[in-house]
Order: sequence, then structure tokens, then C-alpha cells
Amino acid sequence: MSGRSASAADRVRKVVHGAPPPPPRPVGAEADTSRPGRGRGVGGGAVSRRRLAAFTLVIIGAFCAVALQLGRLGLISQDRPSLSVARAGERSFARPDIVDRQGRVLATDIVSPGLFADPLHVTDPDAVALELANHIDGLDIERLRGELADRSRRFVWIRRGLTPAKAQEIHDLGLPGLAFRPELRRVYPAGRFAAHVLGTVSIDNLGTLAIERHIDQTVGIDAVEPPGRSPKAPVALSLDLAAQHALRSELELAMAENQAVAAAGLVLDATTGEVVAMSSLPDFDPNHSGGALVPEAIDRLTRERFELGSVLKLVTVAAVLDGSHGGLETFYDASAPIEIAGRVIRDDHPQNRPLTLQEVFLKSSNIGAARMAEAVGPEALRDFMDRIGLLRPLTSELGAMAEPLPPVRWDDLHAMTSAYGHGIALAPMHFAAVAGTLLNGGHPIYPTFLKVPEGRIDYRARPVISPETSARLRALMRLNVTSPQGTGRRADVPGLDVGGKTGTAEIPTPEGYSKERVIASFVGAFPAHEPRYITYVMLFEPKHTDANGASRGGGRTAAPATARLISRLAPILGVTPRPLMADF
Repeated sequence: MSGRSASAADRVRKVVHGAPPPPPRPVGAEADTSRPGRGRGVGGGAVSRRRLAAFTLVIIGAFCAVALQLGRLGLISQDRPSLSVARAGERSFARPDIVDRQGRVLATDIVSPGLFADPLHVTDPDAVALELANHIDGLDIERLRGELADRSRRFVWIRRGLTPAKAQEIHDLGLPGLAFRPELRRVYPAGRFAAHVLGTVSIDNLGTLAIERHIDQTVGIDAVEPPGRSPKAPVALSLDLAAQHALRSELELAMAENQAVAAAGLVLDATTGEVVAMSSLPDFDPNHSGGALVPEAIDRLTRERFELGSVLKLVTVAAVLDGSHGGLETFYDASAPIEIAGRVIRDDHPQNRPLTLQEVFLKSSNIGAARMAEAVGPEALRDFMDRIGLLRPLTSELGAMAEPLPPVRWDDLHAMTSAYGHGIALAPMHFAAVAGTLLNGGHPIYPTFLKVPEGRIDYRARPVISPETSARLRALMRLNVTSPQGTGRRADVPGLDVGGKTGTAEIPTPEGYSKERVIASFVGAFPAHEPRYITYVMLFEPKHTDANGASRGGGRTAAPATARLISRLAPILGVTPRPLMADF
């Protein structure tokens, strides 16, 4: 019965479930887990598969979304506005110090705060611009308003090179969006005293003029971050600050006494070519470089050229003596004006008689100088001027000097006018170098603004004139100061043996040479028997005054200024007066 009962149960299970019953499992046997679904909860495998598939789809969808976004951004037009961030450079440019020949500082770098703004954090551009204008001179309020209101910008310079006191004053205002950045700023402790020699730098501390530009081109500057001192040794100039002060102050006095529109002067070492002092007035303060752009503040000694007048008679006399065309006692007919090619050459103080070469020089006779040029000949005079360097371009650490402008053609007329300094123009520094060459024994010198090591004198170049010619020129220069007949007698300084030559050049105008506008000058040398220094003083358009006895000539204007200058220079430069001695 039990068997029948079992068989009946199997039949019922078969009918209900449609599958045979599982075989009986031996006691103690483990469940079979080799097939899916066995030994797990109901439906566990299907759930895991569904989760894995969903996670995979999410990852794929994310990558697709990123790819679609990148493609969309790539197709966006570049004409649409975008946010730009402008920031100042992180580097400052450190420059080596500039010192005079005694080691006194003429230019150096200091760390200075620069004020900038982040417009994104400026809450009220109009109020900030107005407030800053009350504390910073020269701000363009309208421009600043516009820049601060431009939220697409993140950096706007407001004022660079502030003093620490001014920076603290602005900081105390508590204006949002403002900050400071330290930068290197160039300062010139001597102010105006050597402006044309030192030059200027840009707002980024890069050299733009004169020695400062020379440093960038040859010595080099250093990019530093954070701002700091240059590791390079100071640049030693040939200038002596004390001599520079003496020169500039005497030029100021002479300019005022003679009511001149400008003045210029220099002191040149006749053996090395070192420029010991140089000044051109009006000048500017290099601490405020914008002054260098004023036309009246141009460097008249190297950047301009002029017809210099009778100082060039020194060259004419040298051409006669060195070419054996005459001697000190050779006569030249100055009894009447010279008429040539429709021009008339005459003297301001006619002697109306033949003059010796020495008298031509002492009395500064234009007619006598023209006769000397006639004796030398146009081509020979031109060749001599070229040999001594008068017609050749000249350069220095300040850059190329204004090139000489000789006559268009060297005929008799132009040779004669060039002999007394008209019809030929050159930079005054150029002429001073030629004068030094003629007076130092004939050894060519070239102006330099860098200190020459003690004892280094380069005389390898062949002398351009004979020592005998140079000695005669020195004697004439000295006699022109000591003789009652000499035009340079007001330049005499007892015990210092000053020699020199005057010049009074009429300024050319579209209507011809002006009688009212002249350049008065004096080229000097001391000690005259063995010149160590050449001086050159120029006054532009002096007027008739009580100080000059109603005379605009170089003998009454530039010569007295030279005497005062040399009196001050001698102790500074170590030239000691000596007992009076017979002139040579």
C-alpha cells in the first residue's frame, strides 16, 4: 500500500509540475552549486546581471555626454565675448649701479610699489577713480573709470613707481579691488646734474637713452624675481660729480648774465679722451624721464651740429703751420674785405692792413683766415681736416654724434668761409676732441664716458700733426689769453696758464645769417704749456647786457665764464697753480 501511495504521489506531482521529482539525496551530502541558481536565493543571478548592465550603460552614457560637449564647444563661434585675464610680468629687470670716477653713485635701483586693480572686485569704479585722483597727481579719471568698469579684465595698472609713503596713504583708504606689486625703479641721486650723460629708462627699467641704453646693449641687465639688486659690478663713468656741479652752475650763471636761450659746456681730458664733465641747458630730471622729450632739452653737444665760428681758426692755423704754407710771421692781406662769388668776407673789427699769422689768430680776423685758406688751397684744406678727424663721423657710449656737415663743394669760396667757421657744421663735442688732438702733440683722442684705468693712454695711432706744430698752437692759445690784443684775455686765471680761442658764429636763417642771433663760445686748454684738460663753453643767442658790456661776442660772454669755471675745476682735478712764469 505504501508503494501504491508513493506511486500515486509521483503521478500527482508530475501532473502538477510537469517534471519528475528530484532523486533522493544521501544523508550528509552537500548541495550541488555547480549550476546557476543552485544554492542561492530565488532569482539572485538575474538581479546581478541586470545591475552590471545598468552600470555599464551609465559609464557609456557619461563618456558620450563628454564627447558631445567637447564637439559642441569646438563648433562655437570665436566671435562670442569671453573673459580675459591680463597680468603684469612677474619679472623685474635689475640694472647695475652707475658711479662717477670717484665711486659716487649717480644711478641705482630701489624697490618701489606699483598700484594695480582687479576690476572684478572693484565695487564702484566711479567712486574709486575719483578717490584715487585726489591722492595721485596726473591720473586720467575717464580712462581709469572705463578700465575699472571693464569686468572682463582682471589686471589694470594704475600708477607704477610710487613712494612708500604714497603707497601707505592709498592702502589706508581701504578701497576694494586694489593691491600693490613691488618693482624695481631707477633713481638718480644727483638729479639734473648729469642728465644728458646718464639718460633715462622706461617704466619697465629698460634703458632708452645715453649711458642707460649703452648698459643694455653692452653690459647687460638681469631679470630677477623677486625684485632685487643687480649682481653686476657698478659701471664707472669718466665724469667727476664735483666737476659736473661746477660746470653746470657756471653755465647757469653765464646763461642768466647774458640772457641766453641755452648754454652748453664740457671738460675733456686731452690725453685719454675722457669726458670729465658735460652739461647742456636746458636739461631735465632723469627721475622724471618725460622731460627728455622736451625739444628745448636736447643734448646740444652731441646730438646737434652747428657752425661754430672763429674757434675753427685753430684748425686753419694748424693746416698752414703743419703744411709749411707759412709761419707765425707770414703776412696775410687784411687791408680790405674780400669779394668772391657774390659774397663779401669782412671783419667785425677791421684792421685795414696786412696781418701776420699770429695777429690773424689774436685779432680773430676773418679776412686773414680766408687768405690763409687761399694759401693752403681748397683740396689741401679739406684733406687736412679729414686727416685730423674733423670730417669723419664720431661716436661714443652715448651713441653716434651728429655727423659733420662739410661744404657741398670745396671751391675757393667754401674753403675761405670754412676757414673762419662758417659753411661747415659739426657737433661741439666733435670739435673739442679735434682741439684736444691738435694741442696734445697730435695724438688722436676719441671722447669716452667710461673711466679709463690710471696710466692707460693709447698713443699707438700715428700723430696727425707734428709735435712742433702742436707746440706752436699751444703758444698761440696762451698768447691769446695773456696779450692785450688777444680776444681771450678775459679767460685768464693767474697761475694756471690758460690758453684759448674765442668764437662768435652768426646763426643761419632762411633769410641769411642773422646779426642778432649768434653762438658765442670759447675753447680753452689748461695748463697751456702741456694741456691736460680741454674746456668748451657755449652760449646760444646771448643778448646785450650790462654784464657783457653790450657785446654778444665770445670774448665778453664765454671767456669770463671759462675763467670762473677753470678756477673751480683746478682744485677738483688736482691742477695746482704754479708761480707766474714767462710765457712761451
